[in-house]
Amino acid sequence: MAGAAGMLSPVSAAPPGTATAHEEAAPPRRRRPWALPLAARSPHEPHRVSTPLELLFDLVIVVAVAQGGQGLHHALAEGHVYEGVRAYAMVFFGIWWAWMNFTWFASAYDNDDVVYRLMVMVQLTGALIYAAGIPRFEHGDLHVGVLGYVVMRLALVTLWLRAARGDAERRRVAYRYAAGVLLVQVAWILLLWVPPRLRVPGFVVLAAVELVVPVWAERQRPTPWHPHHIAERYGLFTIITLGESILAASLALQTATGEGSGGLSGLVPIVTGGLLIVFSFWWLYFERPGHEVLTSQRAAFLWGYGHYFVFAAAAAVGAGLAVAVDEARGRTSLSHAGAGAAVAVPSALFLLCLWVLHARGQRSAGSRLLAPVVIGAVLAAPLTGQAVLATGLLMAGLCAFKAVFPERSS
Repeated sequence: MAGAAGMLSPVSAAPPGTATAHEEAAPPRRRRPWALPLAARSPHEPHRVSTPLELLFDLVIVVAVAQGGQGLHHALAEGHVYEGVRAYAMVFFGIWWAWMNFTWFASAYDNDDVVYRLMVMVQLTGALIYAAGIPRFEHGDLHVGVLGYVVMRLALVTLWLRAARGDAERRRVAYRYAAGVLLVQVAWILLLWVPPRLRVPGFVVLAAVELVVPVWAERQRPTPWHPHHIAERYGLFTIITLGESILAASLALQTATGEGSGGLSGLVPIVTGGLLIVFSFWWLYFERPGHEVLTSQRAAFLWGYGHYFVFAAAAAVGAGLAVAVDEARGRTSLSHAGAGAAVAVPSALFLLCLWVLHARGQRSAGSRLLAPVVIGAVLAAPLTGQAVLATGLLMAGLCAFKAVFPERSS
């Protein structure tokens, strides 16, 4: 026994609770930095992907997208086409512009410290306020919507001021952004006191000024956005808008089926065509990697701004599908052709925007010319009597052509 005891190592003989040389030392707990310099990130950083905070931002923004689509659905179903489309375009601009500005800033400067996280959460709070104000916005009351929008934008101003301190090479660019955004927010607040008949023209002017601010600021020195990261972020937002279209159509079908089984066979072409449209949207959008298009600053502006129409059209298709279901059940004042146009027009707009964004990379003349032909056919689909199904079949045919005859990107 004594020999066995003598064979015990110091480790085994150590008293309970005593650290030994063979035990791994516990790694020190990492405390998240409160405030780090907001320095520029490398546009060549490998494996750059969306962060959990960016995904949370998307989750909050989808609430506003859903509110905007619901308002468009109700307006179209009641026959208020012009008013509904105008309000939707204005509401969606605020959603898209706040998301876009955050996305490009994060691509260039996200450092994930505590202050950065808090400022992004302030933007999220503003997005929820904006979403809550959308129903009132659509009826001419801009107060809650403007409040939420200004909250989002002022938080971004704070981040640009931090970037000015952390990125000496682009300090003047950051100050231009901060000053431009801040001045436009003052103008948005003043818009609340403009006579109602001048608010729409005022909105158009201020939206145009918002679009000019990045062009003016980036002329000094471009910010270091990451092409792969930007392409992924835009792809995720596209999926969000497609998801909203599916949800809107699904809710309309749920309501219709809950009213009885009579006439449900008339919904089969709508369901079939709707699925073909959404699946084709996904297929066509991700046919070409977005980072292949983002090759210059000019291409980035065309890509970034052009996606307003891509996103708005994708989300509007959901409202159009809901209207088509309403028309099949006799729940709308729109004609059969009008309800079909509610799906065909945004579908054609989606195709047109993708064609503009991607056509310069297509070498085949057939590929460049086929999309406009399909766009024209989609616009004529409401004349067929089965606009949703015809639109879906046309888009599925375009996807099939591209699958059978793939081409290289230039």
